[in-house]
Amino acid sequence: MKTTTGHWADEAAAKIIFEKGEKTLYTCASGITPSGTVHIGNFREIISVELVVRALRDMGKTVRFIYSWDDYDVFRKVPKNMPKQEELEKYLRLPITMVPDPWERDANYARHHEVDVENTLPKLGIHPEYIYQAERYKASSYAQGMRKALEKRETLKGILDKFRDEDHKIQGEWWPVSVFCGKCNKDETEIDGWDGEWGLRYHCNFCGHAETADIRSTKGVKLVWRVDWPMRWEYEKVDFEPAGKEHHSAGGSFDTARHVCKDVYNWDAPVTFRYDFIGTKGTPGKMSSSSGNVLTIEDVMKVYTPEVTRYLFAGTRPNTELNISFDLDVIKIYEDYDKTERKAWKLEAAKDDAAYQKERRIYELSQISVEGKSPRLEDMTEPYQIPFRHLCNLIQIADGDIDKALAELAEESGIKPEQLSALKARAVCAKYWVENYAPEDFRFRLLPAGGASALSPTEREKLRTLSDVEKNAVRILRDDVINRIEDFTDDKTCSTAVYAAAEKAGVDGKVLFAASYQALIGKEQGPRLASFLRAINKERLLGILADE
Repeated sequence: MKTTTGHWADEAAAKIIFEKGEKTLYTCASGITPSGTVHIGNFREIISVELVVRALRDMGKTVRFIYSWDDYDVFRKVPKNMPKQEELEKYLRLPITMVPDPWERDANYARHHEVDVENTLPKLGIHPEYIYQAERYKASSYAQGMRKALEKRETLKGILDKFRDEDHKIQGEWWPVSVFCGKCNKDETEIDGWDGEWGLRYHCNFCGHAETADIRSTKGVKLVWRVDWPMRWEYEKVDFEPAGKEHHSAGGSFDTARHVCKDVYNWDAPVTFRYDFIGTKGTPGKMSSSSGNVLTIEDVMKVYTPEVTRYLFAGTRPNTELNISFDLDVIKIYEDYDKTERKAWKLEAAKDDAAYQKERRIYELSQISVEGKSPRLEDMTEPYQIPFRHLCNLIQIADGDIDKALAELAEESGIKPEQLSALKARAVCAKYWVENYAPEDFRFRLLPAGGASALSPTEREKLRTLSDVEKNAVRILRDDVINRIEDFTDDKTCSTAVYAAAEKAGVDGKVLFAASYQALIGKEQGPRLASFLRAINKERLLGILADE
C-alpha cells in the first residue's frame, strides 16, 4: 500500500490497519529458538518487526511488540562453535532450558543465548516484550489450546496433508502434541491415548517410564511446531508477524499455520511479509545457528554504529537478499548513510520531494529511539559529518589513540559538545575496522621523528632505501610544501603545490608520491597525499623528515 513516505515499513503498517481494522491495540510478533548463537540473519526479523512497530506508533497507534523465545524446543544438535562439545552431547533430546550453560554464566544454555540478545537490542533502540515459552508451557498456560488441538486432530491432520504429496502424507495415528518424559526429561516418548478431556497417556522409549499426564498441570506436554505457532497467534491476538522465505514457501509452515489458525482456533492469521536471507560477503550459503557458521549482531556493531546497522535494514526492502560486508565496502556503506543524512537535513538536494520524503524516513528509522519515542528530524541535533575513510586515517595518524585524534579534530573543526558522542562511536568502529578488517595497503603507521634512521637496524631492513633523486624530491616537498602547510586552505591548493615540488625536483608526480609515503610510513602507497599532509601536525612531519 502506498504511503506519503514510500517506505516499506509505513506501507506494511498501513496494510495492517487496513486488513485488521481500527483497534485499540495492535500486536506485532517475532521469535526464535535459542538453540545456538542468535545471528544477524535472525536479527533481520527482529528489526523488520521493530520498524513496522515504529511506523504504526508514528501513525498514532498503540502497539504491543512481543518477542517469543521458543526455549522449550528439543536440543537436537550441538553447534560446532560451542565449547565443551562432549559435555553438551549428554543433553541431546532434552529441552534446551535443561542444558547447562557451557560458559557457566547463565542459568542454562538457552538463557545464555537469550541474554546475549537482550543485552544487545537496547543499544539499537529495540525494546520488545519477551515471552519465554518454557515458562508458558510449564505453567500450563496453553492447556486449553492443547486440548482444542487434541479435539480437532483429524482436522489438523487434514490441513497438514493438504500441502503434502502422497508419499509424505501422515501415516497411521498422529498426535498434535509431543511429550518430554516426566522421569528422564527426554522427548523419546510415544503417546498411547487421550481420555477425551485432560488425561494424556504416554510411555518413554528411553527409560521405560509411563504415566497418564494431566495437561492442565504437567510440565512436559507441548504442541508440535506447525500447531504451536498458530495457537499462539490466537492466544496473543497477533496482528502482524513476518517470516523467512523458507516458512513462506508454497505449502510451507506459514501456509499450514494460516489454515490451522482459522479452522481450529478461529482467529485470522496475522498480516505478514517474507524476508530474505542475510549473507556475509565472500562467504557462501546462509548462516545457521546449528552449524555454528554465524555472524552475531555484536560482530556487526563492532564495525557499524547502531545507526548505520539500522540503516542497512531500514534502507533495504526485507524481501531483498542482503550481504554484510567487512571489506572496503564498509567505506561505501558509511558514505551511503552520510549521503542519506545530508539529504534528510537538506544539506544536499534530493531529486524531488518524494525522494526527499523517502530519504528522510530512512534516516529517521535508522536513529535510535529514546524511551520508546520515535526520533523525528525536528527534535534531533544536526550531526557533524566526517568521511569514514578520513576518520580511519586520522586515527592511524594518532597511533590508534581515538581521544587524541578527536581532540585535534575538535580543535580544528569546531565540533559541538552534543556532536561528540556520535563521532566517538563512529571512531571506535573505524579503529576496530582498520585493525581487524582493512586490507594491508590501507593500514599505516607514521615513522618516528628522524624517520627511517630512528628505527632499529632490523626495522630498517624492511624498508626500501630511497635513491638520491627521491631523497632530493622529499626534501623539496618538505621545504616548499610542509614548511608552509598552514597556507593551504584546501586539498586542491596543497595538491597543486605537491606537483610543483615534483616538477622542481625533476621527477614525475608518482615518483614523489611513492618516495613521500616511503619516508613517512615505510610503504609505497598511502592516503591521498595532499589530504594526508594537511591532517598531520606540521612539527611531527618535519621531525620525521628531518634527516632527508
